Amino acid sequence: MVNLDYIIVGSGINSLVAGALLSRAGKRVLILERSKHIGGCMETREVTLPGFKHDIMSTTFVLFLTSPAYSELKDDLQKHGLEFCHTNTPTAIIRPDGTSLILTTNHQQNINNLNNLKNGDGDQFLKDINMIGEDSSFLFSLLGGPLWSWQTVKLFSKQIWKKGFRNFVNWFGHSLISARTWLETSYEHPLTQALFAPWVLHTGLTPESAYSGQMGKVIAFALESAGAPIVRGGAEQAAASFRLLIKANGGKFQCFTDVDEVIVENGTARGIITSKGEKIKAKGVIVSVTPSQLNDRLLRNEAIKKSPAEKVFRHGRGNFQIHYALDADPEWHNPDLRDAALIHLSDGINSVSKSSNEAERGLLPETPTICVGQPSKLDPTRCPKGKSIFWVQIPDAPFIIKGDSANIINCASEWNEKLKELFADRVETILANHIPNFKKIKLSRKCYSPKDLSEMNINLVGGDPYGGSCSIDQFFIWRAFPHTLNNETPIKNLYHIGASTHPGPGLSGGSGFNLAKRLGA
Repeated sequence: MVNLDYIIVGSGINSLVAGALLSRAGKRVLILERSKHIGGCMETREVTLPGFKHDIMSTTFVLFLTSPAYSELKDDLQKHGLEFCHTNTPTAIIRPDGTSLILTTNHQQNINNLNNLKNGDGDQFLKDINMIGEDSSFLFSLLGGPLWSWQTVKLFSKQIWKKGFRNFVNWFGHSLISARTWLETSYEHPLTQALFAPWVLHTGLTPESAYSGQMGKVIAFALESAGAPIVRGGAEQAAASFRLLIKANGGKFQCFTDVDEVIVENGTARGIITSKGEKIKAKGVIVSVTPSQLNDRLLRNEAIKKSPAEKVFRHGRGNFQIHYALDADPEWHNPDLRDAALIHLSDGINSVSKSSNEAERGLLPETPTICVGQPSKLDPTRCPKGKSIFWVQIPDAPFIIKGDSANIINCASEWNEKLKELFADRVETILANHIPNFKKIKLSRKCYSPKDLSEMNINLVGGDPYGGSCSIDQFFIWRAFPHTLNNETPIKNLYHIGASTHPGPGLSGGSGFNLAKRLGA
């Protein structure tokens, strides 16, 4: 514990990426975690029945697989046991009438499938994917790299030179269109629109949000290129591989350690104080927490000057999850869906818009947008032989409940066990409509409300899994606040990373990677 270079508070993906890179560069690193396990939202538990391993929160690693962090750490992590499981059918959509559409990792097959639905939809998909590919170096640097840097200035200059100033301005404006505008003006068939519409919810946006159209294209590009990989053995195995790597480089971990305060002396961070009063000194402190945790708790004794517009950091909609243990594989009406990694059940743009709007107004969605994961189809080690598991996510659920959109469920103002089960019944009824043997094979289920998730992880405020609202005024150079510059804080040698900072949520490890590189890793 002596002569530490960096204390890292929290052990989510960004902390682990930073810890891996810094320790590999010879820095003495200590990672502190308040719970009993490391990994943040990468947690795998047997929550239904013995032998059924469920990823409680994060499960799909496409953003990590396509990230600079994985590119640099890939060989080291593989040496320590990290292995991904894949399928060539990463996602699909089922509409209420039973019609479905699958996106594969075969580019030409996707074009053909979309053109078979509606002549021109496949050609438009080709155009969208090619546009993302042509601008990928600039676009992915903008979405993931440090924005306040000469590197970004050079990228902008190169892009302006490439396109011309006026065309670049037009490109930028077009990048701000909503997913609704993109889908309704680009694709004619309702199934094509429905395939991509729900994915904007996984970026913390809605179909009407600014830049959700561009994010939809990026996700389509990533899914087709890298699929929807999961970690063999469960998401916790990713955290375990990071832990072995960091320890092999001399880094240390300490669980059951709740950090109560950052020690600040003469405007410089010098270490931390735990909730038990233990003081640990270091040359620098890196915190992966929400802005409210940083400013109101860890720095509560420091006067941080903020403008009125910077006082409130907004959090987004909550998340509702159901985990199922199944006695056999589900028999979808469309057998081609049996190997799809992630399946959305939704009627399309208006349905996604309606459910997210209801959740934002504090209402239980009448017809929630449902995302179904089939991890045991990709990784049979997740459950006993011949059995199956389901990972069900509702990405639009209210934290504080004001009513039921369907006027059927008698709601309390906050989630309780009875309300969770009633809402899960609503979801299950929709599932059973598309899986004839669902009731027969269901063995057990475990539900997590936004309230449950917020209690499990201090950073999931209100059950928001995205570290805060991702609307454009609170993203890019404005995340977490307009004064934020490349993970720095007003305190010298105190750095802020995590989903609440640029480049935002997901499993890319982007903020941890960017900071580690700035610190010499």
